[in-house]
Amino acid sequence: MKKERLKKLGNFILKVFLLITGCISIFIISVRLGVWGSIPNTKEIQELSQYEASEIYDVNNELIGKFYLSNRQPIPYSQIPKHTINALVATEDARFYDHNGIDIKSLFRVFFKTILLQDASSGGGSTISQQLAKNLFSRKDYGVFTLPVVKTKEMIVARRLEKNYTKEEILELYFNTVPFSGNTYGIESAALKYFNKKTSQLSPTEAATLIGTLKATYTYDPNRFPERNIKRRNTVLQQMNKYGFLTNAEYETYRLDSLKLDFGNYDEQSGLAPYFREELRNRMLAWCKENTTKEKPYNLYTSGLKIYTTLDKTLQEYTEGAMEEHLANLQKSFEKEYGKNAPWLTNKVLITSVLKRTEAYKKFKAKNLSEEAIMDSLKTKRKMWWHDIDGKKEVTASTIDSVKHYLKFLNAGTLAIDPHSGAIKSWVGGVNFEHFKYDHIKKSKRQVGSTFKPIVYTTALEQGIKPCDYFSAQEVEYENMEGWSPSNSGDIDEKYLNYNLQTALTKSINTVSVKVLEEAGIENTIALAEKLGITSTLPKVPSLALGTAELSISEMAGAYAAYVNESKPVSPYYLVKIENKKGELLEEFKDKDTLQPAFSETTRQIMIEMMQSVVNNGTASRMRNTYGLQNDIAGKTGTTQSNKDAWFVSVMPKLVTVTWVGNDDHRIGFKTTRTGQGANAALPIAAKLFQKMNKDTTFNSITKARFKNPNAAVIEMLDCEPTKRDGFFKRLFTNPDKKKKAKFKTKN
Repeated sequence: MKKERLKKLGNFILKVFLLITGCISIFIISVRLGVWGSIPNTKEIQELSQYEASEIYDVNNELIGKFYLSNRQPIPYSQIPKHTINALVATEDARFYDHNGIDIKSLFRVFFKTILLQDASSGGGSTISQQLAKNLFSRKDYGVFTLPVVKTKEMIVARRLEKNYTKEEILELYFNTVPFSGNTYGIESAALKYFNKKTSQLSPTEAATLIGTLKATYTYDPNRFPERNIKRRNTVLQQMNKYGFLTNAEYETYRLDSLKLDFGNYDEQSGLAPYFREELRNRMLAWCKENTTKEKPYNLYTSGLKIYTTLDKTLQEYTEGAMEEHLANLQKSFEKEYGKNAPWLTNKVLITSVLKRTEAYKKFKAKNLSEEAIMDSLKTKRKMWWHDIDGKKEVTASTIDSVKHYLKFLNAGTLAIDPHSGAIKSWVGGVNFEHFKYDHIKKSKRQVGSTFKPIVYTTALEQGIKPCDYFSAQEVEYENMEGWSPSNSGDIDEKYLNYNLQTALTKSINTVSVKVLEEAGIENTIALAEKLGITSTLPKVPSLALGTAELSISEMAGAYAAYVNESKPVSPYYLVKIENKKGELLEEFKDKDTLQPAFSETTRQIMIEMMQSVVNNGTASRMRNTYGLQNDIAGKTGTTQSNKDAWFVSVMPKLVTVTWVGNDDHRIGFKTTRTGQGANAALPIAAKLFQKMNKDTTFNSITKARFKNPNAAVIEMLDCEPTKRDGFFKRLFTNPDKKKKAKFKTKN
């Protein structure tokens, strides 16, 4: 009887076993046949294609940014250090080299320890090949059957991967597709993001740090949870020691290492050159659209394009650093001078006009609320993050408070170009791309002030006026210009004194500049400006001499390049070539054709001497006496009416740099000329940049370049006294305290 019961029990167990086995077999067959959705076939596996980030390179082939949906940057197996591979194998799949994609021992361990005994520390059963299958082919939701279906699919794909790829190739695919912390995909992107270095340069502890995050990318993010990450990193090191990849001594040394992150940020909101990258992004989107066909589909975010530019990564870093350092101090002075009576605090018309442009105001307006109700709503305070000169800070504030806060900030733009080719070396479009997206290089046109004077003086020389011709500094009221009367700053002696061209430009004397324009002719000056590549409309009025024209930074850079480029202006450019992800050339962008000489060689040499005098003895002398720069530098400062705009243009033999500083809102200027003049507000950015360059020997070819000596004829033309006093009889019959009245001569 007992034997019969045992026999029945045995038969029952056998039937149950066969039933379960049969069901599992049918289930697996159904999965293989695609009942639960298609499975990648052998051909698809052999033609694996992943979204790849498009990469931006500088003139030295240094990576400066990416465009991506998922941040991927594939590298070959040969560039992955052995200790990085060992860290992965020891932690994720110790028998990787012994199985064919499915580790039976691990499956039994998972079944008995994890499922039956509920031992979470026993680990998972997925091999590296199975994890790769999950990375390559996204999972779908099958309800209660999701886990068995996806696991079965991944096992099938893992076997197919093992049949079609070597172990090294599988590791290469894995390292290039696995998601790390911070929305980065692939070991190279993660290495650059967290350690600002290539995978090939990772130390054992850095490799272990990244491999440790694979267990849970958010939980072990080294930036968010450093202590948690270090603990996980040490687990990886322990596994490496356990499987013989590290000696006991190495393990003890490495586990005591501190976590030292060095972020290489390439996202569109921050990182290096964000304004430049946004300009490039828009241009590349248009390029992809124009060049995409069925045979050649290009997507900026997924095609892995390699975009080579003229930018110099190090020079860009120095320029951004110089701007940040100077603006932090200038902003404090700017706010201190205004105090409690600042326009962003007290000017209701100004504040209201800005409020009406906010999304919050527009949203309430769309609900047909009254102005009073809208303003009440905009006074509601809530927690928010504010950008400040010292970084971000959390505050409790209203929309109105926020508008007032951001109205006060000064902004800036700096462009540095090679004056012989027009290649852009650095591009800083503003102070903070996250909060001030308006690009002052690409979009802005502001009054240029006295930086336009060299164009006026160049025209005068071309029209036959001599460098040693003298002009009275006395103020004149121009009767045919509605009584317009330009004046000078307080340190200019106007009584009976006449200045030659060099001295007048050196001291930036307004009254003389207008008279020089009068002699040169407005039409002639505008014609020369056009030859210099300036395309903006110039006002045909005498105030043109004082820089009332609104021009772009790029236009000014291209025009000033002529003074060191054989009198020929340049068209600034930044794109060199585009390659596909295989490195095959798609399009090459030649240097733009250089424009024809705009003026004579003699005039060019005279102007360089005169603009060097501006730096050595004039309005830009801070370059020498404050910042101690000994480089060969010519240049011109500029300050506009009501101190709204501050400019400085520097010309070196191999670098032209243009800087503008001001408030984005034209209605807000500097309170005093002392703070808002070009020499104080804009010049220091260039000066600090040159100081950084002088300390870096890689820039010796630029910083040590010298202007060629002028020829003997030019030296002779400039050999005269800086000023000349009126004769006795003229002084006798002239009242220096009375403005002279005259008509401005308009030349045809």
